[in-house]
Amino acid sequence: MKTQQYLISVAPMMDWTDRHCRFFLRGFSPRVRLYTEMITAAAIVHGDRARLLRFSEDERPLALQLGGSEPALLAAAARAGAESGYDEINLNCGCPSDRVHAGAFGACLMQTPERVADCVAAMRDAVAVPVTVKMRIGVLAESGQRAELARFDEQDYARLREFTATVAQAGCDHFIVHARKAVLGGLSPRENREVPPLRFEVVQWLKREFPQLWIGVNGGLRTAAQSEAALRWSDGVMLGREVYHRPAVLSELHRHVFNDGWPGAEPTSMLERMAAYAEREVAAGERVASITRHMLGLCAGRPGARRYRQCLSEGARALGGGVQAAAQVNKLLREAASLCAA
Repeated sequence: MKTQQYLISVAPMMDWTDRHCRFFLRGFSPRVRLYTEMITAAAIVHGDRARLLRFSEDERPLALQLGGSEPALLAAAARAGAESGYDEINLNCGCPSDRVHAGAFGACLMQTPERVADCVAAMRDAVAVPVTVKMRIGVLAESGQRAELARFDEQDYARLREFTATVAQAGCDHFIVHARKAVLGGLSPRENREVPPLRFEVVQWLKREFPQLWIGVNGGLRTAAQSEAALRWSDGVMLGREVYHRPAVLSELHRHVFNDGWPGAEPTSMLERMAAYAEREVAAGERVASITRHMLGLCAGRPGARRYRQCLSEGARALGGGVQAAAQVNKLLREAASLCAA
């Protein structure tokens, strides 16, 4: 089931993978698949749809991740996403945050596979683009059951298998699996990414049982070597916070996996690209810091990285926004580039 367009992707990350972040990350690889941060179906249907769904063509290939549990609402939001030009609609069945859980969607949906199947079926009826699901290997109701975090028994696997089979029967053939259990209550979002142990072998079991499905893996992948190893048994890899803090890993992974002559992204050329983008966006009303906050990892591991971050952060705060800031943003990024190259 491996397909080139899904081999590498960047995870949807709340408050991080907005359109400015995605434009920046696209410069590191023309082929990795990017995801929006989760947007609730209700916000799209009842809110400022144009603002929420706005993106640049340069961000593609690009998937829209939706949060919700009402089939009709999700179908309407999926239709709006497809009409806006998104290449994929993804349903969030993996986020364990209290805010998401209180809305009866995210990871708690794994406890109601029939509901997810109804949602997927409604979304597939509404759009022609792929409808996919991002999930965990299981869920726990309380953080007090931490002894259960390290255990994955036959009952756990039976629930995971039932969820996958039920949703697949509704027409979903593409699953991205975060290889940890989710704890609904008592753990912070960060703890939910770190405390439950990674169980890559569970995702391997699932792939062996459902060879006809596309099953990718997410969670704890930080290097090109780790990702390449996971691609030997999975259909694709999804990286998250490591990409945000060290985006150059995308170029490294692109070169290793696609082997298509892509030269990678150098800080100087990336900053020139972002200077042109920031000037346009700031002139249209954005604040400089809304863009540059996503760029702090550009020089990670280089000698000038600390001075680069200071220059970018302090300079962006000083500029703010408006026409005057738009005229100065090029100068700021040129100064940052000189520090990054030092």
